[in-house]
Amino acid sequence: QAIAAGEQGGNLEVVLRQMADYTEKAVVTQKQIKGALTYPLIMVIVAIAVVAILVTQVFPTFAGLYSYFEVDLPLATRILIAISEWSNQYGLYLLLGIVIAVAAVYVYSRTPAGRYRWDIMMLRLPVVGRIVHLGELSRSCRTMSMLVRIGLPLPEVLAMTIQSSNNKFVVENLTGVQQALIRGEGLSQPMAKRELFLPLMTQMVRVGEETGNLENTLTTVAESFEFEAADKTKRAIGLIQPIVTIIIGLVIGFIVLAMMSAMYSIYGQVSI
Repeated sequence: QAIAAGEQGGNLEVVLRQMADYTEKAVVTQKQIKGALTYPLIMVIVAIAVVAILVTQVFPTFAGLYSYFEVDLPLATRILIAISEWSNQYGLYLLLGIVIAVAAVYVYSRTPAGRYRWDIMMLRLPVVGRIVHLGELSRSCRTMSMLVRIGLPLPEVLAMTIQSSNNKFVVENLTGVQQALIRGEGLSQPMAKRELFLPLMTQMVRVGEETGNLENTLTTVAESFEFEAADKTKRAIGLIQPIVTIIIGLVIGFIVLAMMSAMYSIYGQVSI
């Protein structure tokens, strides 16, 4: 439809250039969001793997040595021995339960109701949710700005914007705005009634409607949201890395402390 409108208006070259710019910015935004989601996940998986290897493979060797001397062990060592024994006995069942739970969540998220709830959750997650929210709104603003600029009527603009979104909650809200628009309520008024659309977006859309410069105000909003999303992504990654590193260090430090304190305890009691 966008290309057809460009052909009819005699500005196909401009339309194609705008579509290329839009696609490029959309890809950059999507990569930023994926980066914010992927990095913490990888760090958590690595941390779990390291701790699991230490508890189930390395520590049992030392536990056998401790039991050989039959001495009183420090509290940290006894806790770690209990965790290690429990992991070796029930670890496989725990892993199986996690796999089943993940598979169940995945299957549920493929259903319409599950996908809807998943998309809402993605928008409400701490730190990451704001980035996803800004990404969805900036993408919608870019789409609407491009389509308004090439001369499509607003109902068709919203219809194509709805088609371009993969978030069911965003689609639901945009559909509500489209229906209100068709009823003659305008664009900014129904947006202001929905929590999804941030105040900056609704205010700038209102200004665009009043001045007849909607495409430029939407572009301004998209650029503002993209800048904020990029800034928050950098901050999130910068914040998550030291937090995860500290947690891994504390866990590994506890394991090392339990092992070393046990060795000193054995040395002291055997020497006596």
